[in-house]
Order: sequence, then structure tokens, then C-alpha cells
Amino acid sequence: MVRNVYSGMTTMNKESNADLENRRPIKSRGMKLFQFLAQRLAASSVTPNMISCSSIAFGALAGASMAATTWVEATLLHGFLWLVAAAMIQGRLIANLLDGMVAVEGGKATVTGELYNEVPDRISDTFIFVGAGFACVGVTSLGWAAAVVAVFVAYTRAIGVSVGAGQVFAGPMAKPQRMALMTVVSVVLSALTFLDADQQLQSWILNGALAIIVLFGLVTAIRRLTIIGRAMQQNSRSQS
Repeated sequence: MVRNVYSGMTTMNKESNADLENRRPIKSRGMKLFQFLAQRLAASSVTPNMISCSSIAFGALAGASMAATTWVEATLLHGFLWLVAAAMIQGRLIANLLDGMVAVEGGKATVTGELYNEVPDRISDTFIFVGAGFACVGVTSLGWAAAVVAVFVAYTRAIGVSVGAGQVFAGPMAKPQRMALMTVVSVVLSALTFLDADQQLQSWILNGALAIIVLFGLVTAIRRLTIIGRAMQQNSRSQS
């Protein structure tokens, strides 16, 4: 059994054990700061589903901040908006981290937890990538393409569960990598904006990142489907 991060809990139900086995491996889950936050949230009236839904707000704010660079004329404000986008993307990831910790280690898992764990993520991805496509230096079609690919990558993981292959988190462009890339790009574009860098350079950076997400997202989907296919064949052989 995975060691509980909360000293007050010594047992876990069967659902929690299953959740632990199917969780995405995240190193930051072991950080004391996040353990403290999760413990406090678990002791409050806040539910894991509420935390999951908050990721939609973070994703919407990130996407809106990026898209707003098209409508706001003040160049310096563009730099601030890109910083807000980076912060909101990280906020989305923190919400994704804490909802699972509160549900599993905090013992507040619900029967609808899986729905709340997955659906808000797909909405958040869409807000972020579509918002990036509508940014002043973005290409709208690339933003939509990145959103579609992100949803499809998540769908392949869901297929793995449905056919008995388990959760397949293989990359190279899983959610953590997608969000890390968008965070770095947002910070870089903020710095370039403050430095009054050429917008063509900014456009290459943003749209290049979206193209990378699309390309390597498709590679990720193919890799996951391959792993799932092999697992299905192995399960079939073991049953025969």
C-alpha cells in the first residue's frame, strides 16, 4: 500500500486503493506545501469536485488573458496578460493536483469523482489552447487543432481504462508537458513584450509551440494506442 501522507489516516477503502494505482505519477504530490494545502482542504467543507471545477475557471482566465492581447492596444499590458496566463495555467495544474489528493489521501472520494476529474480538464484544455490561437500573435486554426488533439490524447487514455488496459499516461505530450510548454511560452512572450521584441518572433514562438503540441500530441496518441493494443493482446493470451 502506498504510504498515506496524512499521519491521521491509517486505513484506506478499496476505492482509494484503486485510485492510487490509477493516478498519474506526479513528483510534486510529495511536496510538503501541497500536502499541507490538501490536508487543510480535506478538513474543510471544500469537496474534491469543487476543486476540480475550479480548474475550469483557471483555464478560462488563462485563455481569456491570452485572447485579450488581441483586443488590448497597450503593449505593456500585453506583457502583464501573458504573465496572468502563465499563473492561471499553473493554477489549473495545482487544482488538478489537489483534487486528487483531497479525494484519495483526504478520504473524500465520491462516486462521481471520475466525471469531475476528467470533464473539467477537457474544458480547461480547450479554453487555454483556443485562447492562445486568438492571441494577437496566434493562429486561430492552430489553437483549435491543439485543443482537439489534447482532447483526443485524453480520449486514448480513457479507451485504455475501458478495455481493461488501465491508465496509460505515456508521453511525450501528456497534460503536464502541454501545460509546462504553454507556461514557458507565456513567460517568454511576456518578457519579449516588455522588451518590445518583434511581433514576428513572438508569433513564431507561440505558433511553433502550438504546432509542437499538435504534432507530438498525435505521437502521444499513437504511442498510447500501441501500448493499449499490446496490453489487450496480452490479456487475451493470458485468458486463453
